[in-house]
Amino acid sequence: MNPHAMLISTLSLLLGTTITISSNHWVMAWTGLEINTLAIIPFISKPHHPRAIEATIKYFLVQATASALLLFSSMSNAWATGQWDITQLTHPVSCILLTIAISMKLGLVPFHFWFPEVLQGSSMTTALLLSTALKLPPITILIMTSNSLNPVLLTTMAISSAALGGWMGLNQTQIRKILAFSSISHMGWMVIILIYNPNLTLLTFYLYTLMTTTVFLTLNTTNTLKLATMMTSWTKTPMLNATLMMTLLSLAGLPPLTGFLPKWLIIQELTKQEMTLSATIMAMLSLLGLFFYLRLAYYSTITLPPNTTNHMKHWHANKTTSTLVAILTSLATLLLPLSPMILTTL
Repeated sequence: MNPHAMLISTLSLLLGTTITISSNHWVMAWTGLEINTLAIIPFISKPHHPRAIEATIKYFLVQATASALLLFSSMSNAWATGQWDITQLTHPVSCILLTIAISMKLGLVPFHFWFPEVLQGSSMTTALLLSTALKLPPITILIMTSNSLNPVLLTTMAISSAALGGWMGLNQTQIRKILAFSSISHMGWMVIILIYNPNLTLLTFYLYTLMTTTVFLTLNTTNTLKLATMMTSWTKTPMLNATLMMTLLSLAGLPPLTGFLPKWLIIQELTKQEMTLSATIMAMLSLLGLFFYLRLAYYSTITLPPNTTNHMKHWHANKTTSTLVAILTSLATLLLPLSPMILTTL
């Protein structure tokens, strides 16, 4: 990509995110989301491959529909109440329309169909941006309007997302699709606790971003796109694959790794809110996710190809990336002992 285009797109992404998360007015929040959508399109379409172009068109159409719904929701609320403030969303129809619009932006069930396809058509770094950075503005809007949203609707969508993310991830062979369904499943965990403890939603999002960034950067370093190539990457970078296994198990939520912390806190909070059934269902559904993360971990470290693969030795690895991956892996696996300190911020 042209360096100038790259710079403009990156700055636009930062600008759009900043505008949305810092605005109180609906039109400004909508503007930030639109800037984000337009800024990521060059990144998705960069490979000039039919699948990348298809992913770009799907992404644009879904985001444009979601933005139109969000604008319609805020206008109908302003028409009924005379308020353009984000926190003053009180009209019932507007609340449902907003929930639908943000669900489309986040890829929550039943508006999830576009997300795995778009990730599959994107490069690893673009898929990382779509899974993490571009989900912050919609989550911020959900948190700001959490008092007005329908708890039954959100809980239903959250449980459906956790279930579908787990079931659909079982049968995939493409790494990006597996991580897309993993993202849908994690979004379910964030949304189910949103109304009762918004700070916990943010904490879950931050830890999810940390772990997913580690996984994507590791897979990008080893140039792994399918399960079949994952089997052969052990011979190239054994240490990196060993740490990848730890990060995947952390993403699955196994103690004593970092990923256990948000799930533990969410189940605890749901039990406090007398939602024991929802907490039990979510805990059971996380076993589905655990299965396909274990499958990935098994492929990356335990399965060795029957013969040695020919590959070019990397005498000089990219030191910046290596350092970043090392730091992120440490954080993605070893933060659980700091949970008392993290709990004081909630």
